[in-house]
Amino acid sequence: MKKFKFISGIFLFSFIFIFFNCRKNENNNDNNETILKGKATIFVDETITPIVEDEVMVFESNYDAKLTLVSKSESEVLNSLFNGKANIVILARNLNEKELKVFEQKKIQPRITKFAIDGISFVSNKSSNDTLISLKDVLGFMKGERNSNIKGLVFDNPNSSTVSYINNLAGLESLPEKDVYTFKTNNDVLKFVSENDGMIGVVGVNWLSQPTPQMESVLKKINVLSVKGLNKDGYFAPSQNNFAEGTYPLLRDLYIVNCQGYSGLGMGFASFIAGDIGQRIVLKAGLLPFNIPTRKLNIIHSKSINK
Repeated sequence: MKKFKFISGIFLFSFIFIFFNCRKNENNNDNNETILKGKATIFVDETITPIVEDEVMVFESNYDAKLTLVSKSESEVLNSLFNGKANIVILARNLNEKELKVFEQKKIQPRITKFAIDGISFVSNKSSNDTLISLKDVLGFMKGERNSNIKGLVFDNPNSSTVSYINNLAGLESLPEKDVYTFKTNNDVLKFVSENDGMIGVVGVNWLSQPTPQMESVLKKINVLSVKGLNKDGYFAPSQNNFAEGTYPLLRDLYIVNCQGYSGLGMGFASFIAGDIGQRIVLKAGLLPFNIPTRKLNIIHSKSINK
């Protein structure tokens, strides 16, 4: 009897062990991630969210993958990357030497892929007839000079990439407290400028080239300004052609940084946006692709009926 109970106990234990291992393997297969399959979360700089949303939509329609986008300020995205909350991020600049050393100390080699050239634009209220602005005047205003027609500068977020970009040009470590305003998103900036004359908004070009249906009416109330660069002649609009020629003075490169450490969706998505389809999406969005897609011409020869 004892022997029977012992054998029954072994059988029951073996059954439970096999059952849970099968369930575990089943779950692992369900969540198995490859370069074109599975689930992943991507943290993205809020100033370039529209183009990334387009890329994700097409990627998901072509592959058995689900990418969740978390849109944050540049500072928040980087903090998430450094503290391990994110291992795939998309930024409006490359990592600097100090940031790369953080990963070097962790023995992590980030895979960094450049995929587009974007720009920062200045916008004003439609009531203003002046559609030109000098970068020198903007930077002077940041430093406390009030010799221009600018009443105030409006940024999306104190921790955003646009703030960091303009601060670096002005040689400042933080935003001035007087006549400089910040909100939460680029759309907030556009709405504020559309309702206040004399205010100059600072936004990512991507939000102007790909407005949401709700923002189209707002964009009709603003001017996108042409900018004169430092120590340069001529004013240039933030257009795709001026991006390509390098004449627009406020250009920046877009990067995807993959720190997964294995062949996962980070690698697959980076290859996709840097490939032909991904670059065509960039082109259609009004930005400049890092690799200009080629066009194939089919020449058809036909015989004329009339001689």
